[in-house]
Amino acid sequence: MTAETPYPIGTPGQPWGDPERAQWLSLQRAQRSYSQDVLTTIDRLRKHWDVTSYGELLYPPEHYPLYALRSRNWQPDHPIVLITGGVHGYETSGVHGALLFAEQHAAHYAERVNLLVIPCVSPWAYERIHRWNPQAVDPNRSFRDPSPAPESALLMQLLAPIRSQIALHIDLHETTDSDESEFRPALAARDGKSSEPGHIPDGFYVVGDSENPQLAFQQAVIAAVARVTHIAPADERGEIIGSSVVAPGVILYPLRSLGLCSGYTEARFTTTTEVYPDSPKTSADECNRAQAAAVCAAIDFLLSASTA
Repeated sequence: MTAETPYPIGTPGQPWGDPERAQWLSLQRAQRSYSQDVLTTIDRLRKHWDVTSYGELLYPPEHYPLYALRSRNWQPDHPIVLITGGVHGYETSGVHGALLFAEQHAAHYAERVNLLVIPCVSPWAYERIHRWNPQAVDPNRSFRDPSPAPESALLMQLLAPIRSQIALHIDLHETTDSDESEFRPALAARDGKSSEPGHIPDGFYVVGDSENPQLAFQQAVIAAVARVTHIAPADERGEIIGSSVVAPGVILYPLRSLGLCSGYTEARFTTTTEVYPDSPKTSADECNRAQAAAVCAAIDFLLSASTA
């Protein structure tokens, strides 16, 4: 939305209060089922994984149990690999890419690493195909203490005992056309700011940590995914979503200061994947496979670095 066509909730230039948040919430409708899409797959995986509940989101009249998949035969001398999906619930391949990895690829690594997979951090948002939780809070800007998002707080509570032991964290995301048409304008309206038009890149890219770039690691992920789907090019300014491209398909953010999920642990290797599912060059299946390929490449790099 622009100044000529303001966001339909709130007054331009004024941050939302409780009435505006309530109005926004009243417009949200479930469009798919966390139970059918995610929990049925998790139930199927119980044959090969230790599945544990790490909490429950209570959003009356609904409640959402949260699950973590932990590889069996956990070994204290093996590196811990953390895979998270659905921090932004609308980013579909983050959820289904994590489940695809757990179902089809994890066994290849089970004897060499300890795997912890959280496939859907934000199930309420998954069902509504939205970025925020019911309080209009972005969980992926809420990995700080105290957290304003229960989704983030519960995951942080789960990870706290092993936070310093995690060697690799890959957080699976998407960049969609709705980022530009809905979510960025909604964010500007919520915060009482103006919304400036941006550019959605066509292709896959990753976001590394500006405080710990690990560019060889990021590039290894990009190289593996390029065999599955296309990589986003830099725009005419040499940027992707407003950040300088430091290597093909790689940009950097200050992950921890932004409160991002991928900045919460003390892992040596961290990255956030970004798939573009709206491209005419790709499909939902290809996006899921790209996410799984990114996870495999990240673990392969970790293992090669551990033996170097």
